[in-house]
Amino acid sequence: MPGCIVSNTTIAADQWFEDYAAQVKRDARKYNVPGYAMVFYQQGKSPVIKVYGRTHSGGKPVDENTVFRLASVSKTFTAVLMAKLVRQNQLDWTTPVTEMSPTLGAAGTLNPGMTLGHIVGQSSGFMPNAYDNLIEANYPLKRVLNQLAGLEPLCQPGECYTYQNALFGVIQEYFVSRNTSYQRQLQEQLLTPLGMDTASAGKGGLLASGQWARPHIAIARNRWREGQVESNYYRFTPAAGVNASINDMTRWLQAMLLEFPTVVPEDVVAAVTTPRVRTTREVYRRGWRDDLSDAHYGLGWRIYDYAGEVLNYHGGWVKGYRADVSFSPKYKAGYVMLMNAESNLINTTTAEFWEAYFEQAKRRSPK
Repeated sequence: MPGCIVSNTTIAADQWFEDYAAQVKRDARKYNVPGYAMVFYQQGKSPVIKVYGRTHSGGKPVDENTVFRLASVSKTFTAVLMAKLVRQNQLDWTTPVTEMSPTLGAAGTLNPGMTLGHIVGQSSGFMPNAYDNLIEANYPLKRVLNQLAGLEPLCQPGECYTYQNALFGVIQEYFVSRNTSYQRQLQEQLLTPLGMDTASAGKGGLLASGQWARPHIAIARNRWREGQVESNYYRFTPAAGVNASINDMTRWLQAMLLEFPTVVPEDVVAAVTTPRVRTTREVYRRGWRDDLSDAHYGLGWRIYDYAGEVLNYHGGWVKGYRADVSFSPKYKAGYVMLMNAESNLINTTTAEFWEAYFEQAKRRSPK
């Protein structure tokens, strides 16, 4: 397996990050991870990108423009896109779901109090991951939404955290009903103006990329089989259908850190990263629990109290890929890791990065 490559456009990071990156590389070799890309971005400094491995067996080395699936990290894009539409008065967070989805509107059984904000804020009240099994069985979007329409809720909308993927099909239907598409709106409102040149939404976008990382599925402990890109979650693109390279994700971090205010204004970032519902089980996450004292969900972003600091985060997992994105608004820093395998390595890498980062930040702070 090839070693770690550093982008020629970056400068050397502090020694603590070099030590961290070296450990991740050693662990990747230990667990036979096919490939990954990561970036550490500190506002005011050049981003530091580390890449490792290959797109697939016999393929090219992963580089800063290799495209990966983002899985549920897509929800951070969806949240910002919808927040922009709210800002443009095209929608409101209180817009009823039945007005957005022709399927659910026609069903007549959905709670009329369920809104756009409840979908993007993961507080619909439906059982967690409702009908993900139907998505994975390749049921069409309309049929899955029809099943959701008759589901009994666990709580009233807004009263509890209940993570969903299938409900994001409402957003897909909303755009189609207005003679456009999620892909087109994402491209026009965010990807193109941010200069995310290799990013896309949908399976076709991934396959059309100049270089993309193939999925690797676990077949045994630390053993992987190269697989085919599945269409199932791409049918629910706002939930898990965005693709991007580590260069693209660097631009995404910069946008979240308010460096492109005409594209992603400050009030949009504030809206999506304001805590809305507590996510109690998150504080017990492996690799995080020692320093994670509180956790909430905002709109497409998790908001953590990690080591006494506010950290905005989201992770993603679809068959053959893992992804993590995170940033500290206080310290104007961000970190992303993309991987073309379902390795549990990523369960701890982001937490370990921020543990080291915040320790260094405290050392640098004046007494």
